[in-house]
Formats: sequence, structure tokens, C-alpha cells
Amino acid sequence: MTALESKFAQIVAEQKGTIYTVCYMFSQDADEVNDLFQEVLVNLWKGFENFEHRSDVRTWIYRVALNTCITLDRKRRRTKSTKLTMDINLFEDRDEDTRQVDMLHKRISRLQPFDRAIVLLWLEDMPYEEIGQIVGITAKNVSVRLFRIREQLKRMSND
Repeated sequence: MTALESKFAQIVAEQKGTIYTVCYMFSQDADEVNDLFQEVLVNLWKGFENFEHRSDVRTWIYRVALNTCITLDRKRRRTKSTKLTMDINLFEDRDEDTRQVDMLHKRISRLQPFDRAIVLLWLEDMPYEEIGQIVGITAKNVSVRLFRIREQLKRMSND
């Protein structure tokens, strides 16, 4: 393993939770989350050699992961397909907390990809300045968008 490969493996090991969280926010299906994760890793590897450390590694990873997931989400929405499922999950936990988290996830997944990205970063307890850096807007704009997103989520039904 080269020094570059070793450094990349170390960064991925440290940031895999971040990558997985972004992927999870853009999918309702475990297999699709894994596919997104792999796609993000490919894009991170492609850009790793050119990463200039002008921003924090975590910020760069969020940016690559979000851009990858948003791009693939747009492609997926253009080419709707029907998955074959059993419509049953015997291992699914149905306690109240799980239902609440599931409801929130469903509502968030109905947001536009850019808004979903902002919510994800906010849920990760990132400061508005860092969220803005990752998505390319000002901290003030992050604040305004989060307010509007919260209002939009409140108006959504539980369908």
C-alpha cells in the first residue's frame, strides 16, 4: 500500500460515520445507502490527490458526499424505477422512538436535495458558518433557510 493509499484509508476510517450519515439521509433503502457510500468513496479517491487542504478534511468530505448524493438523487428521480420488495421487515423495531425517527426521516426525504443537505449538517450540530462553507452559502442564509425548512417540515402531513 502506498503512502497516499494509507493516508486515504486512515481518513475514510475516521470519517466513515460522516459519509454513511450523508448517504442515509438520501435513501430509504439499506442497499442503496451502501451503493451511495461506495460512490462517495470513489469520488473521494478521485479527488484525494488534488485535495489542497484549503478547508478541513471533514468539510471536504461533506462537500464531496453531499454533491455525490445530490447528483445521484437527481438522476434517480429522472429515471423512476419500481423495486421488488416483500413489503415486510421482520427485524424492524416498532417502538415509539423508532416511529418518530422514521416519520422525521420520511419528511426530510421529501425536501429538495439542497435543503436535505442543510438539515443533515444542522442535525450533526455543525455551526452555521461551517454549514455555509460546505454548501456554498453564507451563515445568515443558512439561518434563513433552516427557519423555512422547519416551517415546511411542520406543514407536512404524516403520509
